[in-house]
Amino acid sequence: MPRSVNHVASRARRKKILKQVKGQYGARKNVWTVAKNAYEKGLTYAFVSRRRKKREFRALWIQRINAAARLEGMSYSQLMGALHKAGIEINRKTLANLALNNPAAFKAVVEKVK
Repeated sequence: MPRSVNHVASRARRKKILKQVKGQYGARKNVWTVAKNAYEKGLTYAFVSRRRKKREFRALWIQRINAAARLEGMSYSQLMGALHKAGIEINRKTLANLALNNPAAFKAVVEKVK
């Protein structure tokens, strides 16, 4: 009995990955083995970057809060300590958003903990 090979499935698998790497430089876009490696490495970078993004945003929020707090005569650490002591539970994302878009509300929060 002749060997049965599912060319349809293997071609579809290759086309799926080649479609994903479309637009990349050089052989990465059209040579199967190079494209497959580029695709897998891209998935690794995507996985790592989803975690890195969280770190980078937290650092950005802290910088914004610190800058706004210093305008009110406090440092970031003093402000966060005072918020904790006063029992005000507001996360850094919201606090940074207030500092950037609504300085009056941020000032009110700072006055409350002073």
